[in-house]
Amino acid sequence: MPGYKSHKAQVQGRLRRIEGQIRGVEKMVEEDRYCIDVLTQVGAAKAALDAVALLLLQDHTEHCVVDAIQAGDGSTKVRELNEAVERLVKGR
Repeated sequence: MPGYKSHKAQVQGRLRRIEGQIRGVEKMVEEDRYCIDVLTQVGAAKAALDAVALLLLQDHTEHCVVDAIQAGDGSTKVRELNEAVERLVKGR
């Protein structure tokens, strides 16, 4: 089961908002807007994606990892969680 069951609607809403932000950035570039203003919006979109990632990690930890531990198979899910966090941190 996906690890975003508790916050699915919230994640979807944030992703739609991010999609709008990206379209706005594209329009700013199209309109030759000031680079610093474009970069500010890029930073806001990146921060919004980070917030989505944190929600997904939270749900994964609270549901997938906890369920696996209770079922006696926690080591696999903990390893997956650690790998996911590592990928997110390296992506910065």
